[in-house]
Amino acid sequence: MTVPRGSGMYPRPRPGNLREVAEKLEEATGLRVQIVGGKLVMSPTPRGKHAGVVVRLRRQLGEALPEGLAAYEMSSIALPDDPDDYVTPDLIVLPTEWEDDDDWLADPVDVALAAEVISGSEKSREIRDKADWYAVARVAVLLVIDPRKGTWALHTRPDNGSYQDVLPGKFGEPVPLPPPLGFEVETARFPLYGAPPRTPRRKGRTEDQAE
Repeated sequence: MTVPRGSGMYPRPRPGNLREVAEKLEEATGLRVQIVGGKLVMSPTPRGKHAGVVVRLRRQLGEALPEGLAAYEMSSIALPDDPDDYVTPDLIVLPTEWEDDDDWLADPVDVALAAEVISGSEKSREIRDKADWYAVARVAVLLVIDPRKGTWALHTRPDNGSYQDVLPGKFGEPVPLPPPLGFEVETARFPLYGAPPRTPRRKGRTEDQAE
């Protein structure tokens, strides 16, 4: 969800203060806020199956990552040379020195893998824009997992603002992560999204009066 400009509830977004607005929005709403291409993007609270994919992926990474690397949630990546752009992937693989860093923005050069799990409400354009952002930042490997369709896409070799290699796959097919990772991620147990839960209907005035 893109935040509209001119909202009276929060400071007006403008070049130079987007991070301030993003931080205030996160504090006020509890939602994940990112700045992608100069736009504030708010992510809804993920459903349980979204969290389930992240947990299963993190468990596999934790068992197979080489020494000196670890998987982290709620860590953000800065866009080089642009103080107003950053994203927060669902999982990010970084050197373990990150645990002793006072900064909250990781250098994309240090990112061995970024993983994004698509939410049920994300649009195709938003997904493409996010992938392009990672390529511009030159994040070496981006794994996009889509529980809506039961598919995944491994993006590698960022160059000239896009990933030159994109390997698609389906749930049940392993993801072959390139060196320095060099192992496969199993996807057979990744859950698929079902239909969104219905909101309980409120009783109408006639029914209220009947009671």
